[in-house]
Amino acid sequence: MLALASDHAGFPLKEEIKAYLDEKGVEYIDCGAESTASVDYAQYAQKACLKVTCGEADKAILCCGTGIGISMAANKVKGIRAACCSDYFSAKFTRLHNDANVLCMGARVIGAGLACELVDVFINTEFEGGRHQRRVDQIHAIENGEIL
Repeated sequence: MLALASDHAGFPLKEEIKAYLDEKGVEYIDCGAESTASVDYAQYAQKACLKVTCGEADKAILCCGTGIGISMAANKVKGIRAACCSDYFSAKFTRLHNDANVLCMGARVIGAGLACELVDVFINTEFEGGRHQRRVDQIHAIENGEIL
């Protein structure tokens, strides 16, 4: 299960992603926004990320104008590892090496075709673990206020 969210700028891209997921038979929860009317991205990032942290969703896909603001907000939610990606390599390796659980994209940066490719690689790539697990554990330690 995926959680999806966007602000007003990311809304059209989120709708394209929903159509792609419908075509592929991938289940999702749409956490908003509902239109291109101006909204603040932080509240929508939080809604989707809380679906991940409570276990209702495995991962989240977030969209705003650049992908940057919504990723910054997402990363403030404890347990979230959000990555803003605009290329295939980054979307793949953020799963392989960082075990990212949220993919953020910019609707004013990439088109729907590339966004759907990034969603596909993100949701279908498994975390490698191994030496990378140590690094993910360090991220958790920082999040918990520990000194490395």
